[in-house]
Amino acid sequence: MPILSRRLRPSLAWAIPAVLALAAGCGRQDDAPDTQAPAFSASSGQVQPARANAVTYYAAARFADQVSFGATPALIADIQARGFEGWIDSQYALPASIIDTSPIVNYDSQIPALGHQAYQYAHRQLYASFLNAPDQLRRRVSWSLSQFIVTAINKIEPYGGLSYSNFLQRHAFGNYGELLRAVTMNPAMGIYLDNLQNRPTTDECKWCAPNENYARELLQLFTLGVVKLNLDGSIQRDAAGKPAETYSQKDVEELARALTGWRIDGDYDRTDYRRYDKELIPDPWRAAHDRGAKNVLGRAFPAGVEARQELDAIVALLMGHQNIAPFVALRLIQHHVTSDPSPAYVARVAGVFRSSSGDMKSVIKAVLLDAEARQGDQAGSGGAQAGKMREPLLWYTGLLRGMGCKRQLNWSDGNLMNSSQSPFDPASVFSFYMPTDRAPGSNILSPEQRLLNASELSWRLQNGIAEGARAAGGDCNAAEFERAFRSSPAALADLVNERYFRGAMPAVLRQNLIELAPSTWGNTPAEKAISLVQFALATPYYGVIR
Repeated sequence: MPILSRRLRPSLAWAIPAVLALAAGCGRQDDAPDTQAPAFSASSGQVQPARANAVTYYAAARFADQVSFGATPALIADIQARGFEGWIDSQYALPASIIDTSPIVNYDSQIPALGHQAYQYAHRQLYASFLNAPDQLRRRVSWSLSQFIVTAINKIEPYGGLSYSNFLQRHAFGNYGELLRAVTMNPAMGIYLDNLQNRPTTDECKWCAPNENYARELLQLFTLGVVKLNLDGSIQRDAAGKPAETYSQKDVEELARALTGWRIDGDYDRTDYRRYDKELIPDPWRAAHDRGAKNVLGRAFPAGVEARQELDAIVALLMGHQNIAPFVALRLIQHHVTSDPSPAYVARVAGVFRSSSGDMKSVIKAVLLDAEARQGDQAGSGGAQAGKMREPLLWYTGLLRGMGCKRQLNWSDGNLMNSSQSPFDPASVFSFYMPTDRAPGSNILSPEQRLLNASELSWRLQNGIAEGARAAGGDCNAAEFERAFRSSPAALADLVNERYFRGAMPAVLRQNLIELAPSTWGNTPAEKAISLVQFALATPYYGVIR
């Protein structure tokens, strides 16, 4: 059921002003942490205080926010035991987790009930992967890639969305150039951005016409951007002080010509979705590919070259361009660490991209282990502009993983409870937000803030979450929070502090939770406990990852 059709529970309507009031105190990094934070012990399922020079609980939980879909006690303990780089290496050693697409490989999407079932299956499987996949770092990186190398279920069908998710899983730790080559030959992308319809107009096919959609987005959204960049991501300008354009319309047209001539490998009935699982192949019909000479970004492409060889030349051209290193660096930093990184941080990561020829494992380490990424590992030590808004999907998965949930929650009518950021289904190729989006009234980059509106805040306080977590039974550990609530409001506040706030919950929020406990919504202690969790997580103290 659509989120907006749900009404905010009346007894928490007062919570929105309270949450907004707390926001006024969250603009600074120096909010006093709760000095009553519990000591973690092995007997309570937590790790012992870190040894000198080891990874602290706070630092490990903060790192978990950057590399996973939400911190859990087990993940935090594993990071502490291995150290940051050791944990990354252990993730690199894991095989890619892949979603089983076979249950929806054949169905008629024109029958609404079957289409709805396929859509529900895709969402259940995506959330199960976000919540449970052991390769959390790969899963988080592939999610990041999906937000700027975009396809959408609304055009490629639920099966296509799952197939594309699996595709990104396989390529997330590879080479960026190889990813570009593979995504050009990916059926989901070929359908989504119409490159399968890209044919030259010739005497043999007077009704054919080049389609520029994929060529344009390959340049603008996947690799280079519209203005020339320095290594640190700053904009290069011409003699008149205007931003220097990266490419022209003529470059798009010429690139589209070079990208003509691809087709699905095999012939499939409309209801057979296996067509998404193979690579595209060059069309054997010679008129499908433009073999004329071309010039893209100042590089001459000779005549008489086949589609596959032209693709190799395109990838080499893009990977050698000055823009691609800072372009990719900024996006990975924004998705994992901070929305508005310093130019020096971008330059360091871009330098690794360039020196490693786009090796994603090297680049990911550079993003996560950089001094700017780790400077906030002690509570209160990050800069005032450090961090990023917790986008809706990460807020929801963080809530669920912190509660030990193994699956997505359901509304009481049986429909899946989705966040307002539907995975692998943005409204357009520009994704859910643009990396250049800024916080209102400022020059600070804050792309995710575009999604944080009154509707999203209402969703975070929906009573269905508490009902769903209770109804999930063994698939969620709501009982742990119920026991703490039954013990005392302070005990619940301490558990929420430990699980979601790295043991450093601001004192004002802890006191608010204790004071709100007697009047919070809920028909059972479990629902009351989860309502208080929701209130805490709806505040900017949790909504901003620092």
